[in-house]
Amino acid sequence: MIYATPKPDASLRAQLAAFEQLRDELGAQARAAGPWLGSLRRQWRASCAESSIEIEGFRVPREETLAIASGAELLDPTDVDRMALSSYARAMDHVGVMAADERFEWVERVVLDLHFDACYFQKDKDPGQYRTHGIEVTSPGGGPPAYVGPPADDVPELMREVVRWLGAGEPDAHLVVRAAMAHLHVVSVHPFRDGNGRIARLIQSLVLALGGLLAPDFVTIEEYLGENTSAYYAALGEAQGGSYQPQRDPMPFVRFCVDAHLEQARRRLRQLNDAGERWGYLVRLVEQRGWPDRLVIALEQSLFHGTDRATYAEEADVSAPTASTDLRRLADAGLVRRRGRGPATRYVASEQLADEVGRWLGGHAHRG
Repeated sequence: MIYATPKPDASLRAQLAAFEQLRDELGAQARAAGPWLGSLRRQWRASCAESSIEIEGFRVPREETLAIASGAELLDPTDVDRMALSSYARAMDHVGVMAADERFEWVERVVLDLHFDACYFQKDKDPGQYRTHGIEVTSPGGGPPAYVGPPADDVPELMREVVRWLGAGEPDAHLVVRAAMAHLHVVSVHPFRDGNGRIARLIQSLVLALGGLLAPDFVTIEEYLGENTSAYYAALGEAQGGSYQPQRDPMPFVRFCVDAHLEQARRRLRQLNDAGERWGYLVRLVEQRGWPDRLVIALEQSLFHGTDRATYAEEADVSAPTASTDLRRLADAGLVRRRGRGPATRYVASEQLADEVGRWLGGHAHRG
């Protein structure tokens, strides 16, 4: 037995209608966006992956998140935090590929493979395999467990039921509600030794992407969950009641997820608008100095946790020596600061550049 999808009441229907309006506006702005959209989406993807692993206690220096999430080779391949980010980003790529596959079908292997992707670095946690023992979620403050999963012997059949539910669809359920329920189903069965939160969030994103709700990096709510982790756990706890009780009302968790989607959509709209304004400012800055227009890419990257030679060279489609020359030029002009040495060298926006861009965006918002 799994949870029954709740019927939205009047207040939830109003929120879903508001979300639909935001989604349409977001789609329209994305279609009208300029060359900054690619860079912005890479930033979103990195932030989503970073937020999801941070919920489970992994921490990566902010200046490294974009490079790692973009597939850069890890400087320390034994560092579990960096491996967690790299693995989750790879799983997000897999979500995107699945969502684009016209022949996609929900089978258990989808869940198992995504878990393998996200938890590949945790060899001792049996990535890609269901747990064979009982499991408890420890309470942050000690005392009784925050959650007790169903017996291990029940997991295979419960997951088969979840996958059948995912494949059958619910024509009358709003996609956002259905995705929230997918998250709740997976995290409540708690089918794996570790990484259950990560796989639940990935399955939620896959449901959304398969439903045509823009690309995964537009619609995932990991950032909101990472910033509101206590509320996230509280909503889960209210729906779960401390153990596997699928007869309980899942509405508290559904409402929380809808709230998250509304806030995330508003944030994406602001970010799209700011990105366009920021790009325009950087274009004028580069033109005034008579520099090649590709330097706009380096400046944009420097404003988001910094960049490195390889990341800039790839996006600007230039050679490594050219990338080094461009980055030195920006450093000599006081627009970026160099950090580290050798392969670890990164270039981050200087306070001068960050302040100038901030004032420009603030002035534009005030005029609007």
